[in-house]
Amino acid sequence: MTATPFNAARPKTNIAEIEANVGKEVGVSKWFTLDQALISAFGKLTQDEYFIHMDPERAAKETPLGGAIAHGFLTLWMLSAMAYDALPEVEGRTMGMNYGFDKIRFISPVPAGARVRGHFVVGAATRKSERELVVRYDVSVEIEGKAKPALAAEWLTIAFFG
Repeated sequence: MTATPFNAARPKTNIAEIEANVGKEVGVSKWFTLDQALISAFGKLTQDEYFIHMDPERAAKETPLGGAIAHGFLTLWMLSAMAYDALPEVEGRTMGMNYGFDKIRFISPVPAGARVRGHFVVGAATRKSERELVVRYDVSVEIEGKAKPALAAEWLTIAFFG
């Protein structure tokens, strides 16, 4: 799994374009594979080693899931990599930060080995001050070949300027 490094050449945008794109999809990431090795590493790192994530054979036998699934929080964690891959760099921004979530829903389980990608819509753009812009992305994570997304969220970011 590799994402576009933060400092790599990415398309550019500006505050006016962000504000003009409210309600529009502004980025779709590449596909990322959530394989068992990544799921297991995440489980160990977060100390969430529940069998539906860590033991594919047991998950296949004892659940209707058909095998191991990715942690919901792993799918959520992938939003950062998806955003770096899909969203343009904001001109004049000196720093950006995660500002939290207004809503997160885990809609469909992600089977181990599935590919996922993020879809980003600018839900709102609010100036906190002349130097701060809060952007709400309405984001969904698509599972390749599935009708329902893995998750839907309202993700808040804040950009600082000057």
